[in-house]
Amino acid sequence: MPARVLNAMHRPMPDIYAGELTEVIDEVFDALPAIAGTTSRAFVPIGNGHAGWEMALSNTLSRGQRVLVLDCGRFAAIWGEMAEFNGLQVEVMTAPFGFAIDPDAVEERLRADAAHEIAAVLTVHVDTASSVRNDIPAIRAAIDAAGHPALFMVDCIASMGCERFEMDAWGVDVTIAASQKGLMTPPGLAIVWAGPKALAAHPTADLRTRYWDWTYRTEEGPYYLRFCGTPPVPHLFGIREALRMIDEEGLEARWARHERLADAVRAAVSTWATDDGIGFTAALPEQRSHAVTSIRTGSIDADALADRARERFGVTLGVGIGAEPGTSFRIGHMGHVNAPMVLGVLGVIETVVTEIGGSIGGSGVAAASGTLAASGHAS
Repeated sequence: MPARVLNAMHRPMPDIYAGELTEVIDEVFDALPAIAGTTSRAFVPIGNGHAGWEMALSNTLSRGQRVLVLDCGRFAAIWGEMAEFNGLQVEVMTAPFGFAIDPDAVEERLRADAAHEIAAVLTVHVDTASSVRNDIPAIRAAIDAAGHPALFMVDCIASMGCERFEMDAWGVDVTIAASQKGLMTPPGLAIVWAGPKALAAHPTADLRTRYWDWTYRTEEGPYYLRFCGTPPVPHLFGIREALRMIDEEGLEARWARHERLADAVRAAVSTWATDDGIGFTAALPEQRSHAVTSIRTGSIDADALADRARERFGVTLGVGIGAEPGTSFRIGHMGHVNAPMVLGVLGVIETVVTEIGGSIGGSGVAAASGTLAASGHAS
């Protein structure tokens, strides 16, 4: 988390009914549409990304409706589990682990749904477990080619502010993100952008409950209706500062920075790679995220590697998700990250792998350094 964001949050509690806080809230809500590439308003429930999932489902769908979940790792499937628990019929299309969803398979399935029983298609932009990035415009094109009216909902929790995402241009009806990761604010706020088609589905949705309800949050009255009660004061000051930082850098520059840093990480992993050791979880280069890299470890005990990195060097590696325990770890290169941070983490990993006698193909740090040097940018 940037010091600017944390410092902005560290303040006495203000009057929550008038004054500076109301100005902060207006600035945040005014800035959020551009972050997602949309003219649609955002809703901000207090909660993590899972809260955003539930807000999206409850405001647009009714019990017994069918949703098609496109899973390319782990998190879309968990979203589907929530949908089923809430009374929806759930069908899951699962890509082989390490691969993105095949848009042609989506088109084929939707063409077969001649009665249009599928009310929504749910997927992630980037799956933080596998670090696979789905081709969202291609999936939208598949839905359109099938002539299907399903809502298209996309979880951007791992990618927002890191990867190019254009909600309106890409034809996404509901976008979900959260304050952590690329938006550089501690966990605690979900963000849901609702497009015109989603808002049109809202009045007849019977999963609606008062806390999540979009209608209640847009009624005329005190500003705190937007939060269904007391606002999350420190988080609002924090995310305002984060949004200002994003605006100062510019989204195009920000996306380019994340790609450069991801290229450095990928250069390191490629150099480290051996048949029985380190390798990529995401199988295809064009499907690898610019926000996070999942690394399989083969014969190297990933848990032992992570323990030593934390205990000896103070570096916390992301645990592997969706694979057998001890077989993978993740590097998050998202949000407030620069080249020295990335090189430091890569150096720790290389040191620890060498110490524990793991197979390594060469110096990933040197490869990453060379990639950054060739990019011509310091960050």
